Order: sequence, then C-alpha cells, then structure tokens
Amino acid sequence: MIKTATFAVVHFSVAFTVTYLLTGSWVLGGVIALTEPAVNTVAYFFHEKAWEWVNRRREHATRHPAEGSMT
Repeated sequence: MIKTATFAVVHFSVAFTVTYLLTGSWVLGGVIALTEPAVNTVAYFFHEKAWEWVNRRREHATRHPAEGSMT
C-alpha cells in the first residue's frame, strides 16, 4: 500500500510539474494533476477489458483451431 501511495504522489507531482512548466499556471497545473489520474484510471479499466477480450479470443483459437478453416 505504501508503494501505491508513493506512486500516486509521484504521478501527481509529475502531472503538476509538466503542466506548470508548459503553461506557467498553478491553477491549471492543479486541475490537470487531479484530472489526469482519474481519466487515466478509467482508460486503464477499458485497456484491461480489451486485453481480456484478446486473451479470450486467443484461448478460443488455441482450443478450436479447426474453426474458421476452409476444409
């Protein structure tokens, strides 16, 4: 849990710093630093779902190699 918490602090700090350096705005840096991890979390959820779908298709193809062949 400590590793997760420290990574969250690093992630927030990087997002804030990059945005601040690009824009010079403390407010925008804070908004982006709070918003980006939330959006990234949702994107990660869908990324994992997509990989689950890919793995299911691969497993199905491995178990049923004759399906889809023209014999």
